[in-house]
Amino acid sequence: MRIATWNVNSITARLPRLLAWLESSGTDVLCVQETKCAESAFPYEPLRELGYEAAVNATGRWNGVALLSKAGLTDVTVGLPGGPDYDGGQEPRAIGATCGPVRLWSVYVPNGREIGHPHYDYKLRWLEALRTAVAGDAAGERPFAILGDFNVAPTDEDVWDRPAFDGLTHVTDLEREALAALRESGLSDVVPRPLKYDRPFTYWDYRELCFPKNRGMRIDLVYGNETFAKAVGDAYVDREERKGKGASDHAPVVVDLEV
Repeated sequence: MRIATWNVNSITARLPRLLAWLESSGTDVLCVQETKCAESAFPYEPLRELGYEAAVNATGRWNGVALLSKAGLTDVTVGLPGGPDYDGGQEPRAIGATCGPVRLWSVYVPNGREIGHPHYDYKLRWLEALRTAVAGDAAGERPFAILGDFNVAPTDEDVWDRPAFDGLTHVTDLEREALAALRESGLSDVVPRPLKYDRPFTYWDYRELCFPKNRGMRIDLVYGNETFAKAVGDAYVDREERKGKGASDHAPVVVDLEV
C-alpha cells in the first residue's frame, strides 16, 4: 500500500500536476494540505475519474486539507476534535479517515508567523490538541499515522542552515517540544530517504533560488504508531515533483507499507 502526503499550495493551481502524479506514482492514499479552495470548488470529478474518493475539510481561500483514497474512506472526522479557534472559529486544518487497513490524519499545522505573535501560541495549542485527539489511535494496534505539513523542523539537521533561522519560527524549542510530546503518545518519525543530496528536505522557498541551491527544510512529516512504523518498507521524498513550471514549494513524501 502506497501512502503519501503533499502540500500542494493550491489544488486548483496544481491540478494538472496532481492528476499526472497520482496516475504515475501508483499512490493509494494521498494526504493533501493547503487546498486553498472552498469545498464546493474541490475537483471531485477528475479525481473520481482516476478512482479516488475524496474527504475534504476546506472553507475558502486559505488552508484546507483532504484525503484522496483508492482504498476506501470510512469513519471520516472533519476538523480537529478539541482544537482551538483562531479569529472566531476553527480553521480547516485536519481531517481523519480509515482507508482500508489503516487510520490516517491529514494535517496542516498553523505556521505560527512570528515568535510572540498570537498565531504562535495558537500553533502550540493546536499541536497539544492534536496530541490529545490522536492518543487512542497512537497507542492502538491498528496501523495509524498522521501525515502533513507540520511547519516544524524536528532537528537542526532538518534545515539547510540552522543560524539562518535564528529568531524565526519552525525551529524554536517550544515547537520542537510540542512535536516531542506528540511522539511520546506512541508515534515515531518515519524519516524518508532523499532522492538527491544527503538530507530529505521537503520544502524549498520559491525565493532566492532556494530549490536549486538546496536551501530547504524537512517540515512535511509522517508520524506513525508502532504497527505502522513496522510495516514501512520504504519512504522517500519525491524531489522531482518540486521541479519545473507550476510546482508547489513542497515535494510529496511517499511511504510504502507492507500491509
